[in-house]
Amino acid sequence: MDPEEYILKIRSAVELSDHPLAPDPEVYRPTSVMALFMFDRSPELLFIQKADTQGYPWRNQMAFPGGHRDKDDPNSLETALREVREELDIRPENVEVIGSLGHFQTINNRDIQAFAGVWNQKDRIEFDHLEISRIFTIPLDYLIRVHRKKKYHITRPNIMDLTYPYKDVVIWGATAKILFHLLEILMKH
Repeated sequence: MDPEEYILKIRSAVELSDHPLAPDPEVYRPTSVMALFMFDRSPELLFIQKADTQGYPWRNQMAFPGGHRDKDDPNSLETALREVREELDIRPENVEVIGSLGHFQTINNRDIQAFAGVWNQKDRIEFDHLEISRIFTIPLDYLIRVHRKKKYHITRPNIMDLTYPYKDVVIWGATAKILFHLLEILMKH
């Protein structure tokens, strides 16, 4: 499947699927992330590894680029695009936004609105090593194979059991919840 066909498939899956709804805004602090697809030979998802900084609450965690909503952000999508720019130096005009994947809550009262997008790779990634230790990609077909091998498509796993290992990293926690949802909707369409 060529990249344009795959992007249409992703867009269709996002648009035609139900997504987790927003929780009570009085309880959760809004944050946003962007699940960025890249296309070389096959689709890959871009991840960041948070910095190994003592006292940093997300120390060494694997994540999609994103962060907290600022008072100047007009909406959650703009938060995600701003964070992609701040964290990776990827300009918003080089991201084709596909749509929202819904809302995912963390144990520390964050509501993450996740978005899917396609990066055209016209920017050179630059990142702050005090916040991010590295950038990496994982092939989408590999993630689907792990999802099926662990039988996640049959039984929804407990958050403590929901992991996606890849080489020397493991995707877990809220990022794994978002990835689980994304893979589920892609596999259904």
